[in-house]
This record gives sequence, structure tokens and C-alpha cells, in this order.
Amino acid sequence: MKIIPTSSKSILITIIVLMTTLSVISQDFYYAVATGPTPVLNSPDFEAVFGGSDGRSVKTDNSGLIREMEFIALPGTVFELLGEFDHGSYKIFKVECKEYEYGTDLYIDSRFVELKKSRPGERFVALPKKEDIYKLLDKAVGNRYCWGGNYNDGIQKLIELYQPKGEISDGVKNEWMLTGCDCSGLMYEATNGFTPRNTSKLVDYGTPVEIEGLTAEEIAAKCKPLDMIVWNGHVIYVYDEKTSIQSSLSKGGVLKLDLVETLSDLMSSRTPVNDYNSSQGSRFVIRRWYNDN
Repeated sequence: MKIIPTSSKSILITIIVLMTTLSVISQDFYYAVATGPTPVLNSPDFEAVFGGSDGRSVKTDNSGLIREMEFIALPGTVFELLGEFDHGSYKIFKVECKEYEYGTDLYIDSRFVELKKSRPGERFVALPKKEDIYKLLDKAVGNRYCWGGNYNDGIQKLIELYQPKGEISDGVKNEWMLTGCDCSGLMYEATNGFTPRNTSKLVDYGTPVEIEGLTAEEIAAKCKPLDMIVWNGHVIYVYDEKTSIQSSLSKGGVLKLDLVETLSDLMSSRTPVNDYNSSQGSRFVIRRWYNDN
């Protein structure tokens, strides 16, 4: 076993402390803008997530999910810089983001953003045309489920910046690049970030569809395309009058299913209600947010 001299130990400890201690912003830049799809984590330890101790694995839980992932900021997203971890050639910034306000600590890699001295205008977000939304939904069908994912093609830059130390399988590569999407991320990407990112806000988004006390067939008859069948934890979208679409971990990713069957299956464990927050227990609501007019 190699013994590290006391002086070397002190230097090593100092380096580790510097690399793991959050510092105030050390330059005149207090804001940043995403130059491309930018992974946003709830932990500053990107290297532990993308590489791990062996340099060839992605940190996941027992369900295969990267729990450190929050979302992928789309190009043009504005961040306010709160602090930094200096890694020499790059920094990990602690940030706030008006497009993602869920009371969670957020961190980004400096190599995904352009620094700004003054606060830029927020990213302009307009609702895409309906046909463009459907193009992205259709393109996503068959993709893998990715916790925190909302950029189905994945981020090649993650492989380039956090290079695996050896060969990795296609499955690990997809995890590394954050290929795929989660349930709310499916529509977030399809609308270019127009819809809220998480289900905790989707349960109140748009206007309610009155479904309390109805059967699955009656509820399906009231649905319109792009309605959200949602509860705090998951969202399913109405694709058309006969079809639903969702990204589901248990179902293997993004898929379309029969709408009535989707509702019937859901109603075996959840009760349809009109207002999520005035009810309790296992329940779901339908929210209408897209208006053809």
C-alpha cells in the first residue's frame, strides 16, 4: 500500500475541499443562458452521476432511474448563478431558474451555458402548432423512459464532456445521454416548454373537465385531443378520441394505448374527481389546456 506523505495529504485534502465546497461567484457574471439542451441536477456531483467510481456507469437507483436528474433546460433558458464549485477547467454552478420553480436545489455544468453580466430576457415560449406537437409525440413513440428527461434524442455532449473510461453498452450510452423522456417531459418537449414541467403543477393547469361519478366510456366521450389525465406523480395524454399516449416506466417507455382501456385500468385504483386539491385519496383529474380557437 502506498503511503501518502503528510505534506501531500494536506495538499490533497485542500484540493478536495476546494473541489467540493460551494463558493460565491468569483467573477462579474451572475447569469447564464443555455446554449443547447442543458442537464439540470439536484446534486453538484456530476462526475458521480456520469461515470461513477468505475468511470463507465451511470448512477441509478433500484428502478434504473437517475434520481439526481431534475430536467433538461431547453436552449435559451436563463439561470441566475448563486454559487460555484470550481473544477479547474470548468465549474458547476448552483442556480435558480424561473422555468423550473419546485423548491429544489439546482446545478448546471458551466460548459453548457454562456455567461452574462446582466440578466437576459427570459426565453420566449410560444405554443407550437398542433401538427408540430403531434410530430414530436409520434416521433417519441417507442423511446425509453428517462426520469427527468425531456429531450428524446439525448445529449451527445454529455458523452463528450464526461467520457466513459472504456467501452459501454448501447443501454448505458442511452442512460448517459439522457435519451428518452418521463411522463411530463413528453409534452414539455413537444410544446417547447410551454406546459409545466412537473405533474405537481399540471394537476391545476388549464381548466377542469367534469368527470366525477362517470364511467370510463363516459369520460372518454368528454375528452378532447391533448387533454391531460393527471395526478401528482403521473400524466397521460389524450392523443385522439380513441387513443392515449404516455411515457411510463412500468410500460417500457412511450406508447399509445386504447383510451377507454387506459381509463378503465386507471379507475381500478384511482377515482375520477373534478378538482384535485379539494379531494383526497387515490384520484385523478382531467385538465384541458389546449384550445383550437
